[in-house]
Amino acid sequence: MTVTDRRGLPLTNATPVCARALDDALEDALAFRGDPIGRIDAVLAEHPDFVMGHVFRAGLLTQEMETRIYRTMVGSVEAAEALWSQANDRERAHICAVRAWIEGDFHGAVQHWETGLVHEPHDLLALALVHLTDVLLGDVVGQRDCVARVFPMWDESVPGYEFVLAFYAFGLEENRDFSRGEEAGRRALAIRPDHPYAIHAVAHVMEMQGRQLGGVHFMTERRDIWANGNFRNHLWWHLSLFLLDLGRNDEVMSIYDNNLRSGAVGGERYEELDSAALLWRLNLVGMDVGSRWADLADKWEPSATDTLYAFNDVHAMMAFAGDGRTEAQARLLTANERYLEHAGDANAAMSREIGLPFCRALQAFAAKDYRTCVDQLLPVRYMNHRLGGSHAQRDIIAWTLVEAALRAGDGALALALANERCQLKPSSPLNWRLVARAHELKGDRERARRAWARAESPLAA
Repeated sequence: MTVTDRRGLPLTNATPVCARALDDALEDALAFRGDPIGRIDAVLAEHPDFVMGHVFRAGLLTQEMETRIYRTMVGSVEAAEALWSQANDRERAHICAVRAWIEGDFHGAVQHWETGLVHEPHDLLALALVHLTDVLLGDVVGQRDCVARVFPMWDESVPGYEFVLAFYAFGLEENRDFSRGEEAGRRALAIRPDHPYAIHAVAHVMEMQGRQLGGVHFMTERRDIWANGNFRNHLWWHLSLFLLDLGRNDEVMSIYDNNLRSGAVGGERYEELDSAALLWRLNLVGMDVGSRWADLADKWEPSATDTLYAFNDVHAMMAFAGDGRTEAQARLLTANERYLEHAGDANAAMSREIGLPFCRALQAFAAKDYRTCVDQLLPVRYMNHRLGGSHAQRDIIAWTLVEAALRAGDGALALALANERCQLKPSSPLNWRLVARAHELKGDRERARRAWARAESPLAA
């Protein structure tokens, strides 16, 4: 008798134990809990010919974007390829996707997963990998539409519907469809209140709409749900964004020290990304972060020359620039310049168009060469989606640009950029503070006074 997963998809060389373990591992992965890889490893030790076990392992590892796991990922896909003749079409689509990924063709990987979804719209693993890869690549429309193509085929009768809702919520939010995005996120939470990605999607909506006090309340009332899961660092980061906008910087520093700062070197890359992104924002608001930069730069040093993913490289540069590690900065830039001389993979385009200019801008900012920072960022600011991540994460580029203009004494440019931010999010106290400082640079005291008042107004918060 054919063994299937919970959604009725057939599994090659599977026992009911294999199927159950695969379903549980996938649920753990999407709920950001436990050790999904460890769970599937235990099954593969007993059933080494379980095709989807190898496929799951390889697919999940693509999302790590770390050099240290590359050989493990290659080993997983090679094990699956050795079983090619026994695999079904869905499993082969996964194998082809990871093989494309390993060869640097991230967009090709997405195409293979999407081809599989055309025929098997309930392939939750494929849908998750397409959506999350589109986030990594900055394919904003794809994050939404990969879900839209299969969404009518899902409802509450299909196990895992809450995960599909959360993917759709995030895709809708990133395409500025905030009301539908929040509705989908809250529907996911109604089904599964402990769903970190749904909490994450709703937090993004509130961040983009400038609902700071509501965002703080939304995150803190659910803190017992998300603060112990595998996604906790990123959700602490989201709470910090609301607090930063409100000027509650001491609370943000406390979150960093108690929840994001760890003593381990070479830890989880996602933790280090959130830490670098938060410390750089604290730097922009003028907070002295002390030895925190040194601790974080130690963690980034081993991967200074990875050139695997531009998004990682710019966060490494934040740490090196923040700590004044000029030698590490030079190694990172040299590695990227050499890489771009011959590379033709998807990351090369990301690095060339936005990653390397942003790294040079960060270096210039740390050296107090603010005019060079502006010159590096101004031409590429509308390409920032190509760096990957979310609007909220990439806002660091626009924020660094306006802060550099202010520190360079260019009041006219700073005002234009700050006005642009206020039009997008007029309830942001932080944005009004930028406007006020720009008016002060231009000598317009009355407009500066009104902007400062707007920044301090409860209505603005």
